[in-house]
Amino acid sequence: MLQALREKSSGWVATVILGLLIVPFALFGVSDYMTGSAENYAARIQSPPSWWKSAPSFWPVSVFWGDEEISVQEYRERLEQVRQQQRAQQGEAFDNKAFESTDNKRKILESMIDERLMRMAAANAGMEISNAEVRREIAKIPEFQVDGRFNDQKYVSLLASLNPPRTAVQFEADLRNDLQRNALVGRTALSAFTPKAEGERMLALWFEQRDLSVVRIPMAVDAAPVSDVDIDAWYRSHTSEYRAPESVTLEYIEVEAAKLPPAPVNEADLRARYAAEGDKFGEAEQRKVSHILVPVASGADAAAQKAAQDKAAALAQQANGGADFAQLARANSGDPGSKAQGGDLGWISRGSGMPKPFEDAVFALQAGQVSAPVKSDFGWHVIKLDEVKAGTRKTFEEARAQLEAEATASAGERAYNDLLSALVDDLMKNPSGFAEAAAKHGLIVQKTGPVPKGGGEGIAASPAVQRDAFSEVRIQDGTVSDPIDIGTDHSVLLRVVEHTPERAIPLAQVRDRVIADIRADRAGKATADAAKAMAAAAGKGESLATLASARGLSVEPFKGVTRNAPAPTPEATKAVFDAPRPQPDKPSTGAVVLPDGSWMVFKIDAVTPANPAEVPPAQLAGMREQLSAAAAEQTAKAYVAELRKHHKIRVVETQL
Repeated sequence: MLQALREKSSGWVATVILGLLIVPFALFGVSDYMTGSAENYAARIQSPPSWWKSAPSFWPVSVFWGDEEISVQEYRERLEQVRQQQRAQQGEAFDNKAFESTDNKRKILESMIDERLMRMAAANAGMEISNAEVRREIAKIPEFQVDGRFNDQKYVSLLASLNPPRTAVQFEADLRNDLQRNALVGRTALSAFTPKAEGERMLALWFEQRDLSVVRIPMAVDAAPVSDVDIDAWYRSHTSEYRAPESVTLEYIEVEAAKLPPAPVNEADLRARYAAEGDKFGEAEQRKVSHILVPVASGADAAAQKAAQDKAAALAQQANGGADFAQLARANSGDPGSKAQGGDLGWISRGSGMPKPFEDAVFALQAGQVSAPVKSDFGWHVIKLDEVKAGTRKTFEEARAQLEAEATASAGERAYNDLLSALVDDLMKNPSGFAEAAAKHGLIVQKTGPVPKGGGEGIAASPAVQRDAFSEVRIQDGTVSDPIDIGTDHSVLLRVVEHTPERAIPLAQVRDRVIADIRADRAGKATADAAKAMAAAAGKGESLATLASARGLSVEPFKGVTRNAPAPTPEATKAVFDAPRPQPDKPSTGAVVLPDGSWMVFKIDAVTPANPAEVPPAQLAGMREQLSAAAAEQTAKAYVAELRKHHKIRVVETQL
């Protein structure tokens, strides 16, 4: 049979088979070539062509679809940016392990996809952001300002200090994208509205008041015997509640600058410090300045540069000829921050962040003088020195106490850092020589534990110590940690010498606790049953006062309760307003548990809908603003969800 197949495969059969195979292999090859097989991106967004919105996504039509990719680098940068933001916000409570979870990373990437979709939609809608708009937004950012005005030097230095560092070009591109995206979202949100009737109905509900009669039923006391059968059954059904937490026993070396011997400070060092830093022991000379800016882009051609320079020269000539400088600035300056103030820039001193040519010109003028045009990255400046305030400076003897304190602190910090560095070096050379390294530097190895996860005292209670001590590396390898900061110039190096996993606690050890839990459960159920029975009886028309009196309790009136009332608890307030309005033949009652295990039984005596005309204007405006914001947010979310329906989105899970 094989021989027959071989013979036929050399004739027309082979030709037909080859012809049939060429088509799928050719399509597979072209498709693979078109789409690419390397997934060197975090997410890919594919969109149909603008001229064929309903184009199918299968090949070969898919070749007309557009591609936008979120690169791995973009994703990693955003991930690190969010990590730094959350670490700054949460401090020691920041949990890096939770941050690194796949769900959290996916959430961050999904937000980047939403942003990219909105940016693509804005571009398709023809929304463009001009360079002038970008510059205006940058100038508004407080972090880039000095004395309320944009400072170019601070702008560049702050961008360089970011993690990762950003150039001005990169930052401006990011800001342009944000502005473009937000312009689309803002326009979309403007389409959101709350109908007048619906708004008034919501206002009436929001400011509605309810009068209540309330009975508080205290937690019952259960002292009945608990059988062995009940104890065993409870323990078996609540095993997860009777577990000892994971714990570690630690050895650690503590290094604290405050406990190191004070470093000696000599006279020569103090005088050298005073000579180097003397300016801070007083006020530098200050100069009150006004200017007129004739803006011109740094990349402008020679003709534009010359025209701006000539205009600045003409303005300088007018100012020196007696024209009012403030009026000239209001009429001609291109600096939006000072134009309305007649060019007033306030007081400046050396090193205050002004461009160097500008600063040099200011400190070369005499009071009342107007400079010749001065060039900076922003254009040409005409500068007027309005006033000079002489500087002051303490003598060495007057500054001695401050100098000594600073020198001592600096020396202590150096000693602390040197000690930590030497300790780490010794442990790197001999990882098992924990005690030897401590002894060499006059330190001792201390021990603490067992330390439960999430518990502990002293250094073991520090979140940073907890994170490191319970890390897989520390538990599995028993290696020494890097220095862990637990305070200012205060660190520990630790290792795990014993680890006990989370485990079930034998019934014999928690028998009393189980009995107490059974009794608490029975008491809670008895209290709940009593409260619900009282609410049900009152709902059928029985007197709440009579029902309360039968249990030795009293009724408390609560008048004018509103939806935002915090008392007795937000949950209780919610229950009150979830209850229906009372009808003539049907009282409205309810019961809700309170944090201490007691129950609150309530009866709604009266409901007063709010009259928008009687609501304070500020509250009314706030409520309307909340309704508008909620509607706008929902509209924006719906818009993004609709965008997702018309795009193909692929997330590369392995890049997370």
